[in-house]
Amino acid sequence: MENAKQPGYNFSSVDLLIYIWKKRAILTGVGLMAGIASIIISVLITPMFQSSVIMFPASNASISRDLLSQNYSGRQNVHGFGEEEQAEQLLQILNSEPIRARIIQKYDLMEHYEIKPDEKYPLTRLYEEYKSNINFRLTEYMSVEVSVMDKDPEYAANIANDISNLVDTVYNSMKKERAWEAFHLVEREYLEAAHNLAILRDSMNLLSEQVSQNLKTSGNPTNNLIKAISENGALYITMMNMLRYETAMVSDLNLRFKEARLEAEQNLPHKFVVEQAYPSEKKAYPKKSLIVIVSTFASLLFALIVLIIIDNIRARVAIQEEK
Repeated sequence: MENAKQPGYNFSSVDLLIYIWKKRAILTGVGLMAGIASIIISVLITPMFQSSVIMFPASNASISRDLLSQNYSGRQNVHGFGEEEQAEQLLQILNSEPIRARIIQKYDLMEHYEIKPDEKYPLTRLYEEYKSNINFRLTEYMSVEVSVMDKDPEYAANIANDISNLVDTVYNSMKKERAWEAFHLVEREYLEAAHNLAILRDSMNLLSEQVSQNLKTSGNPTNNLIKAISENGALYITMMNMLRYETAMVSDLNLRFKEARLEAEQNLPHKFVVEQAYPSEKKAYPKKSLIVIVSTFASLLFALIVLIIIDNIRARVAIQEEK
C-alpha cells in the first residue's frame, strides 16, 4: 500500500475503507476464525437459568400503636407499602449473613458450585460464586428484585423463593430480640405500679373502716366526725390524690404493657410478594448470538489495529533504509 508508506500519513474515513477493502482477505479469515471459536466457546459454556422474585417492602409502622392506640396518627399503617427507606432496609436484610448462611447450608452450595473444601480459600470462592449468581436490586418502582442464576432451573427458582421467605424470619428474629427486652422492662414497671396501687387501695379501705368504726362506737357521732376529719382529713386527701395518680399511671402502663407484648409476639410479614419465582424454560446465559457478534467484532477491530501498526512500522523502516 503506497500511501501507508508516506511519512506522517493519517487515515481519513475514505482511506480507511479502502485500506479495509485491500485487507479484506486477512480480515475475513480473522472474522471467520473468531466466529467459529466464539461458537465453540459458547457451546462449551454451561447454560445458566434465571429466576426472580419481586417484592415490595411493608411499612415499618408499629402494629401495637396502629391497632391499640386511639390517638395514633402516624402517616403509615401496618397494611401499607413501605417507602424508599424500608426498601433499603429490605436490601440490607437480603444481603445479610443469616440469609446467606441458611441458603448455603440448605442447598449445600459448596458442593453444588463444585468447590472443594480442601482447596485454597474455599469460603472466599464460595462467597464470590454466591454473590455472582444471587443478586438483589432496587427497581424504579421501589420494589426489590431477587434474581438467582443457576445451571439447574429448579434450583434457581427454589433459592429465590426461599430467600424471599427468609426475609420475615430474619427480620422478626432481629426485632423480637429487642422487643422482648422492652416487654420485660415494661412488664416490671407495670407489675410494680399495680402492686403499689393495690397497697394504696388497701390503705384507703383500712382508713375508711377505722373512721367508720370509730363513728359507730362513739357516744357522740357529731363530735367524733369532726375529730376524725381534723385528724385524718389531710391524710385522706393526700391518699386520694396518690390514688388518682397511681391509677392513671397503671392505666398508661397497662396500655404500654399490651403494646410491648403485641410487638414481641407479632409475626407479621415485612414484605409483599407480587411475583414468585418459577423454573425458567429458557436459559439466560450464555447468549450465543451476542457472544459471536461481540467476539467477532472485537477480533476484527484488533486485527485491523495490528495491521495498521505493522504497515506503519514497515513504512517507517522503509524510509529509514532509503535514507
